[in-house]
Amino acid sequence: MDRQGLLRLATVLVVSGAAANAQSMQPAETTQVFTSIEVSSSSNTQSTPQQPPSEIKGEPGNIVGTILDQSGSAAIGASVRLTSEEKQSFSREAVSGDNGQFTFSNIPAGPFKLSVSSTGFGGEVFSGELAPGQTYLVPPIVLSIATVVTAVDVKVDPVEVATEEVKEEEHQRVLGFIPNFYVTYHEDAAPLTTKLKFQLAWKSTTDPVTIGGTAFLAGLQQAGDEYPEFGQGALGYGKRFGAGYADVAASTFLSGAIFPTLLKQDPRYYYKGKGSTRARIWRAASNSILCKGDNGRWQVNYSNIAGSFGGATVSSTFYPTNNRGLFVLSNGFIRMGESSLAGAVQEFVVTKISKQAKRLAAARPDSTNSPTLPMDSSTKRP
Repeated sequence: MDRQGLLRLATVLVVSGAAANAQSMQPAETTQVFTSIEVSSSSNTQSTPQQPPSEIKGEPGNIVGTILDQSGSAAIGASVRLTSEEKQSFSREAVSGDNGQFTFSNIPAGPFKLSVSSTGFGGEVFSGELAPGQTYLVPPIVLSIATVVTAVDVKVDPVEVATEEVKEEEHQRVLGFIPNFYVTYHEDAAPLTTKLKFQLAWKSTTDPVTIGGTAFLAGLQQAGDEYPEFGQGALGYGKRFGAGYADVAASTFLSGAIFPTLLKQDPRYYYKGKGSTRARIWRAASNSILCKGDNGRWQVNYSNIAGSFGGATVSSTFYPTNNRGLFVLSNGFIRMGESSLAGAVQEFVVTKISKQAKRLAAARPDSTNSPTLPMDSSTKRP
């Protein structure tokens, strides 16, 4: 090949190499561009801070605590109840271990309440708020000693109360010597037993003043020659005294013990001492026809009615009379009138002339402080 052919060949090779070089360079540049984009994208991703798992909203957390007794020792076996104040249905329970600790895991975030209880100790309550993903450390919960409330049911024996009241009544005297046994200053006095009713009747009948009063009345009858059938002298006086004392004893036991026991009624006068004058007058006047039963309710005083006429009937057997029926009726009504008069004396006179009666009346509790009875048509008080 001549020199001119070699030059043409060299030119073709140079041109072909340049073209090939240009084609190989273009893909390299494209690759470099893509790489730059990827790096830039990666760089942007790393520049955005990631949120820690513990701060993700709604992530549950844990609650840990310790239960101690008052000495500071671990309270073992204490019951711990966890409730959510937002989710009423959510509840968990745990028991404190040997070191007094308890743990609740996977608990929803939000307000919570711990209720701690243990045998022999009072209940304790702790409230807090759990943040998302938080492990809440509860301050040591110290159990307090349970307050022991002892309910004492005091039951008073009504028989004992009535016995004490009768002992008090047996010492009641007007002006220091006149018996005043058949009146109570307790608005709700305990009901009398059969024994106490007969005890009061016996005490009243055998009292020296009662015997002396009967003897004095017999002397007046002797001086006025009342019941001349009895005669005069010691024998006549003895008959008058015997009839008078038998009359007193029969009336006292019939009205104060026998009939009240059979009919379950109280023979005593219940001093009122308060309220309107009209109410007090009615209490006194109704003494002959109204009384309290052993059940504490006001009722017709059948005991006094039967006792008044029964006593008059007994008296008619040893007092000389031409008309026994009239004697019984007249004396029966007189005795009932005496009961009403005795009530008026008790209500308006005795407390003014007797320091003892005045003191007892003033010392009794007010009706607002004393037990009350059921009020119905059968329990209305006069």
